Amino acid sequence: MAQEEAVANLLRGHLEALAQKGQRHDGRKPDEFRPVTVKTDLINTAEGSAMVTLGDTRVLCGVKMIMGTPYPDSPDRGSMATSAELAPLASVTFEAGPPREVAIELSRVVDRGIRESGMIDFSDLCVESGEKAWVVFIDLHVLDYSGNLFDCCTLAAAAALTNTTVPMVQHGIGEKDVPLKLHTLPVSCTFAKVGDTLLLDPALDEERVMNARFTVTQDKDSNLRAMQKGLNGAFTVEEIRQAVKTARKAQQQVRKHIEGL
Repeated sequence: MAQEEAVANLLRGHLEALAQKGQRHDGRKPDEFRPVTVKTDLINTAEGSAMVTLGDTRVLCGVKMIMGTPYPDSPDRGSMATSAELAPLASVTFEAGPPREVAIELSRVVDRGIRESGMIDFSDLCVESGEKAWVVFIDLHVLDYSGNLFDCCTLAAAAALTNTTVPMVQHGIGEKDVPLKLHTLPVSCTFAKVGDTLLLDPALDEERVMNARFTVTQDKDSNLRAMQKGLNGAFTVEEIRQAVKTARKAQQQVRKHIEGL
């Protein structure tokens, strides 16, 4: 145990010293994403699907659309549910069993970013007021974990939704299936506070030593739509302003991978 703590302290000191000089162990700048790849239409049984890699982090997302009954307080609106599975094959830190706190937070942050961005207008999902409405299920499966699941999962969900088809024929609603109507493309940017420095898109080692985490989600017009702060460390007002300013510029690094899909 003492040896593990010594190694952890050495790693922390090394990464904090690099960050203070504006450097990172993988050669990136503090405001730079890792390389991104996006592949879509991978699951034949899903209405939409995508696989996204962010550095060595890899996430597969499937979208299913099921006919359901609208909630009584919103009879003219459909709904959405997001879940995340952190399987042990993706990381030795993940355990089998019911969703744990990390998976629950992850799915809620992704769900909130999509919902609050207005990517889906849920009134578009109503088929018959008070009787029938589509329910959009977004299922995220983490295949490889090497840091920053929040941004990778948000990208995977957004990419999967861009190639989602509403199964009209299967449910006897229309003569042909139609693309799911989307109104914007949300992108999230996650920052790790390492020492006194903010690092965009933290890799796994940077997550291990970060004091706090901050995620901001924006729509295609760079409007702020959702925020999430994690861990026990704190951010100053100026650090939050810096993160938001950086995110508005940095989101273009990954947005180009899902626009036009």
